[in-house]
Amino acid sequence: MDDWHRRIALALLTAAAIVVGYAFVYQWALYTFENAQISLFESVQTVIEVLTTAGFGGDTDHWNSPQINLLVVAMNLTGVLLVFLALPLFAVPMFRQALETEPPTTSTLSNHVIICGHSARDEVLSAELEDAGIPYLYVDSDRELVRELRERGTEAIHGDTELVETFEAVNASEARAVVADIDDEINPTVILSARRANPEIQIVSVARDTSVAPYHRLAGADELVEGPQVLGEGLGMRAVTSFAEKFRAYVDVETDLRVTELLVEENSMLTGKTLGETTVFDDLNATVIGGWFDGKFVVSPGPETTVGENTILLVAGHYEDLSELTARPLPTHRDDPERVVVCGHGVVGRAVCDTLETEGIDYDVVDLENHDGTDIVGDVTDPRTLRRADVENARAVVLALDRDTTTIFATLVLQQLAPDVEIIARVHEHDNVWKLYNAGADFVLSMSVLTGKLLASHLIEDKEILTPQAEFEFVRTKAPALDGQTLADVDVRSRTNCTIVAVERGDDLLTDLGGSFEIRPEDVLIVSGTADATESFIEFAH
Repeated sequence: MDDWHRRIALALLTAAAIVVGYAFVYQWALYTFENAQISLFESVQTVIEVLTTAGFGGDTDHWNSPQINLLVVAMNLTGVLLVFLALPLFAVPMFRQALETEPPTTSTLSNHVIICGHSARDEVLSAELEDAGIPYLYVDSDRELVRELRERGTEAIHGDTELVETFEAVNASEARAVVADIDDEINPTVILSARRANPEIQIVSVARDTSVAPYHRLAGADELVEGPQVLGEGLGMRAVTSFAEKFRAYVDVETDLRVTELLVEENSMLTGKTLGETTVFDDLNATVIGGWFDGKFVVSPGPETTVGENTILLVAGHYEDLSELTARPLPTHRDDPERVVVCGHGVVGRAVCDTLETEGIDYDVVDLENHDGTDIVGDVTDPRTLRRADVENARAVVLALDRDTTTIFATLVLQQLAPDVEIIARVHEHDNVWKLYNAGADFVLSMSVLTGKLLASHLIEDKEILTPQAEFEFVRTKAPALDGQTLADVDVRSRTNCTIVAVERGDDLLTDLGGSFEIRPEDVLIVSGTADATESFIEFAH
């Protein structure tokens, strides 16, 4: 309010100066041009009447000379201009501020998640919390942001998340968790304050730079989400192998079964439909055994699963042609060179390189600056740079760049230069994912979606997020304990978090497995899930 006081005082002083100035000029003009004398107070009265157009005329007998007429006109125009300027600059904002209510600073929610800060990844998290029926609220020091969130129907309060009092005001003693997502330097202070308000509360912190992660833990964070590191590992693992290749590696029978990853394009007949609504896969003798849906991998998606634009489906079957689906088959690395080109050597790029090195894949790094570990210095949007990196003879190019616009442009250049090489890209803004796919990228991970879902996996019980770097695998095993039972009877998914995706029966590989499918003693099951889940299944099946 101090700013408003200064603005009002300045406005009043300006108005007074105009009135007094005109009063002296008017008094002098009447004496000089009309030979009429009036007092200064009479002059002030007349000037105010003229400026405000509130009623004047007492001095009209003296308004005979053109000089006086011009002066009165000037005072009239000045008054009108002042009104037009004062209303938008002072009156309207003051009325608006008077009508606006201050955002709340307290909350009585319980068993809720307190999200400190607000970003695109937090929007992803809040959507996951809503789906799970978990209450949450945002706490931010930006009043306008809090007002905007509340206008959208989102629970939010105004407060300084570095203060213990703020956490007490949002009922942290009865909250289930706190998410610290402001920046790497402020988050530890947020963690300390939240821990003081509730020593038992679960705290999850977002670390953008892996080097600061230990300090977040020292401050008291229970879990850390290192989005750039996880994203880099995921992009690196994608360059090593795809889920389609993993599946093929576990099939031991001679079969003409084909396994393909399909990118569902925007004009595909599948877009917007659930898997249960379409019969095209049955017609093509194909089965969807998994897929990437909204940034997460789902094994054996159910019939209620909606196929959105840019969904990647893992399809198996004895099909000949899938072109009628208007879905782009993604490249495989079966016969490709053991070499990857990594563009960008920031946190994400270094994580990609570490993953490739662990997996024994050769790589070259391209970056604008000559960092330690950079092999080719140059602009990745310049074809000459990419030719020096020999992208035509790589199994994949990973775009781990800082700007989405640069990533999109580099994708277009790569499409023209090396159309058969797999393009794997990171993206900051989720709204740019479709642009990258349309530009020709084969696999895209959104930083905001991945980080938001990783946060959700720490806060929601039994919430499992499978990213490319997750220990997702297939296992081949017999299941003597399940002989004679149907898949509906054994209910593998709910008991072990695994899915039976195929069965080897003699020389046949069966993938169309319904609830009535009966397991026989000679069957060999191909099961998918995380390392822990598949281990649980083996114990369960034996």
